[in-house]
Amino acid sequence: MSSFVGVVVSDQWLQSQFTQVELRGLNSNFLSARNQSGKVTLGDLPPVLCKLKAFQGILNEDDIKAILSESSSDMSEEIDFESFLRAYLNLQARATAKGDSKTSSSFLKATTTTLRHTISESERGSYVAHINSFLRDDPFLKDFLPIDPSTNQLFDLAKDGVLLCKLINIAVSGTIDERAINTKKVLNPWERYENHTLCLNSAKAIGCTVVNIGTQDLIEARPHLVVGLISQIIKIQLLSDLNLRKTPQLVELVEDSQEVEELMSLSPEKILLKWMNFHLKKAGYKKEVTNFSSDLKDGEAYAHLLNTLAPEHGTTNTLDTEDPTERANLILEQAEKLDCKRYVTPKDIIEGSANLNLAFVAQIFQNRNGLTADTTKLSFAVMMEDDAQTSREERCFRLWINSLGTDTYVNNLFEDVRTGWVLLEVLDKISQGLVNWKQATKPPIKMPFRKVENCNQVISIGKELNFSLVNVAGSDIVQGNKKLILAFLWQLMRFSMLQLLINLKFHALGKEITDADILNWANSKVKSAGRKSQIESFKDKNISSGKFFLELLSAVEPRVVNWSLVTRGKTDEDKKLNATYTISVARKLGCSIFLLPEDIIEVNQKMMLTLTASIMYWSLQTKTEDSESNTAENAGLDASPAAASDGDIASTTSEVEKGVQEER
Repeated sequence: MSSFVGVVVSDQWLQSQFTQVELRGLNSNFLSARNQSGKVTLGDLPPVLCKLKAFQGILNEDDIKAILSESSSDMSEEIDFESFLRAYLNLQARATAKGDSKTSSSFLKATTTTLRHTISESERGSYVAHINSFLRDDPFLKDFLPIDPSTNQLFDLAKDGVLLCKLINIAVSGTIDERAINTKKVLNPWERYENHTLCLNSAKAIGCTVVNIGTQDLIEARPHLVVGLISQIIKIQLLSDLNLRKTPQLVELVEDSQEVEELMSLSPEKILLKWMNFHLKKAGYKKEVTNFSSDLKDGEAYAHLLNTLAPEHGTTNTLDTEDPTERANLILEQAEKLDCKRYVTPKDIIEGSANLNLAFVAQIFQNRNGLTADTTKLSFAVMMEDDAQTSREERCFRLWINSLGTDTYVNNLFEDVRTGWVLLEVLDKISQGLVNWKQATKPPIKMPFRKVENCNQVISIGKELNFSLVNVAGSDIVQGNKKLILAFLWQLMRFSMLQLLINLKFHALGKEITDADILNWANSKVKSAGRKSQIESFKDKNISSGKFFLELLSAVEPRVVNWSLVTRGKTDEDKKLNATYTISVARKLGCSIFLLPEDIIEVNQKMMLTLTASIMYWSLQTKTEDSESNTAENAGLDASPAAASDGDIASTTSEVEKGVQEER
């Protein structure tokens, strides 16, 4: 297959300005600008470029035309793809200068975009130390470790994808079935592609934001993107205990049940700051720490925190010294007694490295949080816990929303959607133009009625999309009605999924697609591959063995399933092995999914539909890409995998529709 072939640009500097995802998207836009003669001129660009999200609300079609005319007075001049990329960069710079480019983002997003090309050597050294420590005993990687941070060994090792996959499993155990990882001394291009595809889809499934990074970027081991992804994975590992489910003792930070609810709505970083200030207040420290950078530079907060948490190692020398470097050294000496030194150097503390200070504080929390189990307050936490099914659905929808690349990162689904803003962002991602932003209010929102207005618009749009919302009002979302929020999000996710399939399969025919179509497609694919498994519905109990989906995956890509690893699926243990393997194989193939093995074993009808639809989408998209590549080659253009740009899927060609009919 051609899927692992990237878009190649002859100018290396120009290629370095974009990720492969961005290049594929822009190539799609460039091809869509072709006129009747099959060529692209400067005059063909404004109508296409003004629709891109990077310029929406900043540069209109006339603005773009005026800027392009500055470089050439002849708008009928034919241009090639590289000239198109240079024009795009010029417009991007002008858009940034004109106003808010809307490209700024949180740490989780900025680390995987082209906006950050510089790499902190301290961060790289810290992350390498983390990898050397946690993966040194790995059966496969131990032959390649330890990594020397002063060389490019990290990036060379990352090119095969094994390191990143293993690191994800260290961060969130069991995310990847390691039987699905291609582990050989020398991998062929397709095997590397599979590993990195598995890595990216699994990274999304643990909460990483990887909107602007593609498989080819990791195969090339582009340093700023590799370090950015590693940074996110390590951060997720270090902050994993900062929630009431893992550390119920955190209720000691609050006074009553209402404050417990507020605590649950905080991001892990804010909970960590709250924990730190809780102990600093007990230690008599007067200042409040509000960040992991400037507030920690002088080392005073660290000195008080460590003296409070580990009085047996306490000393006044740290606070008595006036020299910042000496104080930072004393802090690390004290922290080392708690086995907490890996992530920072004295220089990192003095310079206020936010990422490394965050890692250091999180490590202190993991090793000694200084909290006690107050049984009275623990009952608050127990009361707030969701049942297993609700918890799994909350996780699925939260990760799905974060994978869309919305500006707001969701930490607690039920709390974060109550302003309505996140849901409006999701609706806009799924179908631009649905949301009337002039009638929306962005958080923080002080006036309660503004939240209701936002949520009322959410419900109104849902009704326009024919969602089932009988007797549901915006106030239900504001009040945090979990059942209704989950029901709305399921319909939203299903709508998004069906729209993707419609764009690929039925767009040119003007047809809708139903759950029955997806079911029939799956049964037909399995049957056409000579397999006997069939399911009657997405709640068919036979699904629990895991074999049907493995047969479906094998039907769409025969080489992806290693049948020697598949069990009969009779016992609970065998079912779990098959379910775990199924999820990793689907991600390895290219499916972006957020279910858990339990969803397959227990036959969660909703998750079975999303899994089947994801496999169907991959299968049809592959046909689309192969067809468009052939079309581009026949036209004498650079062939590249088609990709969505700004959330839009390219229209299907007549050849694709023919292929779809054959597949049906």
